[in-house]
Amino acid sequence: VQLQASGGGLVQAGGSLRLSCSSSKRTFSNNGVGWFRQAPGKEREFVSSISWNGGSTSYADSVKGRFTISRDRVANMVYLQMNSLKPDDTAVYYCASARGSAAPVTPSSYNYWGQGTLVTVSS
Repeated sequence: VQLQASGGGLVQAGGSLRLSCSSSKRTFSNNGVGWFRQAPGKEREFVSSISWNGGSTSYADSVKGRFTISRDRVANMVYLQMNSLKPDDTAVYYCASARGSAAPVTPSSYNYWGQGTLVTVSS
């Protein structure tokens, strides 16, 4: 099973980026999907997650009101729209497929991970 995260890049503070996550897994659309990030020297942290049908979403307090997660089950894609970016958002962002259909917030609830995409926000 392969997950592919893309859309990272360099952006100025206050700017926007949209990350995309795709999967070769046929049943990807039936699983919850999460986004996590890891900044240099820090542990991986939860950013956002979405349930299999998009009916339930979760966000870290640090990104609430700025980031929006969504999914297109037909296209087998999950997106993370990031607005009002801050330098503290700089990290490698990973998408992951959950073991079930819910939108969990803990890394242990995910069994497939993508390779990550780097987001750099300059001040």
